[in-house]
Amino acid sequence: MHIPLTMKSFACREVSRLLPRSNFVHRPPIAAPRNANIRIRDQRRGFRGTRNLLVVKPYLLADIGEGITECQVIQWFVKPGARVEQFDPICEVQSDKASVEITSRFDGVIKKLYYEPDDMAKVGKPLVDIDIQSEISPADEALLNGESDKQSEQESSAGQKQEQGLQLGRNVTTAASGDMPAAEQVTSLPSAPSQEESRSERQPGKHASLATPAVRHMIKEHNLIIEDVEGTGKEGRVLKDDVQRHVESAKQFTSTPPATSTPAPTPTQQVEDQVKPLTPNQSGMFKQMTKSLSIPHFLYTDAVDFSSLSSLRKRYNADREKPERITPLPIILKAVSLTLQQFPLLNSHLDTTTNPNKPQIILKGRHNIGVAVDSPAGLLVPVIKNVQNHSIASLAQEITRLANLARTGKLTSADLTGATFTVSNIGSIGGTAVAPVIVGPQVVILGIGKARVVPAFGENGELVRREECVFSWSADHRVVDGAYVARAAEEVRKCVEGVEGMLVRMK
Repeated sequence: MHIPLTMKSFACREVSRLLPRSNFVHRPPIAAPRNANIRIRDQRRGFRGTRNLLVVKPYLLADIGEGITECQVIQWFVKPGARVEQFDPICEVQSDKASVEITSRFDGVIKKLYYEPDDMAKVGKPLVDIDIQSEISPADEALLNGESDKQSEQESSAGQKQEQGLQLGRNVTTAASGDMPAAEQVTSLPSAPSQEESRSERQPGKHASLATPAVRHMIKEHNLIIEDVEGTGKEGRVLKDDVQRHVESAKQFTSTPPATSTPAPTPTQQVEDQVKPLTPNQSGMFKQMTKSLSIPHFLYTDAVDFSSLSSLRKRYNADREKPERITPLPIILKAVSLTLQQFPLLNSHLDTTTNPNKPQIILKGRHNIGVAVDSPAGLLVPVIKNVQNHSIASLAQEITRLANLARTGKLTSADLTGATFTVSNIGSIGGTAVAPVIVGPQVVILGIGKARVVPAFGENGELVRREECVFSWSADHRVVDGAYVARAAEEVRKCVEGVEGMLVRMK
């Protein structure tokens, strides 16, 4: 006989089917209200499991601007197993133009470093692996708390004591074994302090192992360790002079043979060829100058009388200290800015990428003038923004600030981008005239030679003493003609030769 299922018994059977038998406890069903239109099938809920989330996240090297596709890893601030938080520094990289500090966007633990120092990191590729959920292991915690460092310091201190006690015995043993002559045994006793002792005496700064690529190449050439070189830069940064000083001091401690001994003639050494990769600055210059070959240059030179400018500088610098004194460069930059207001085509960019079939000129409203600076890392061009709003004194301060940053490797990408006009002051090193190369998409560049005293004729034909400097203008002949550049150069010459008149025009 078929017995139909009631509403209550049907619900109990469905629940028992969904739950495991071992966990199912039969409870009296709750009576459903009468005359209620309830569909039991819609009330059934299944049990779902949550998939494990991906806890190890690769941290990609983001685009740092200016079309840079790779950069050199200078220094790591973290190790595998180190915990980082958001905005904590991970490493410092050197691009074609500046050094950039990479910070973390996550809270987690560093699991893997994809590059070693001095390696070239690719933009868009993994830089490190960060575990954003896992906890620190006891070994990693001990490493972060400095226990391993303390242990290494204790071992090094114990090793130093043993080294001091056994130094004489080592020298005697070496001499007895025939590895070192007896004459050298005496001279080796007052040897230079060991590397461990020199490290324990001085406390390196925060960036003791940080240096520009040029300095790192010098360290490799001399087979040195960067931690052994005492840095005098900001926060212990190693400079070029520090490496040279370290090499000279090492030569002084080198043992020399007795004066009575006759040195044996040394055979002629064969000089081998060396193959070195381009530094990041050289790579950037290679790419940029290769593009500049497509620009048809024309050169225009003019001799400018610096007599009025030098007289003004001497009167201004007479009662001022060295940091407040001005050089000819800020006066020249202000003269160029005043000229760009009358000749705006020189302060423009040639846009050939938006529509290659129809190139266009973008006239720039702001006068952002790049100034070439010779630094230990190579040629850098920091940009002085809004020169039209500066005074000559404020321009001098800005030039000094950017030059110091360039020589210490502290320039940022913002300091090196956005130039609308470039000035190359080659005269600070030497040379009378120069043919500067245009840096696209700019259309003009000005080269300044070295000022020198020359004999000249005055207004009445008399022989006078004149301080003269050659200005060299290179222009893109696709958009600028020679007459336009000649008129602009003549205006700059008038401003420099008549500084008082230029000061009247300044806002």
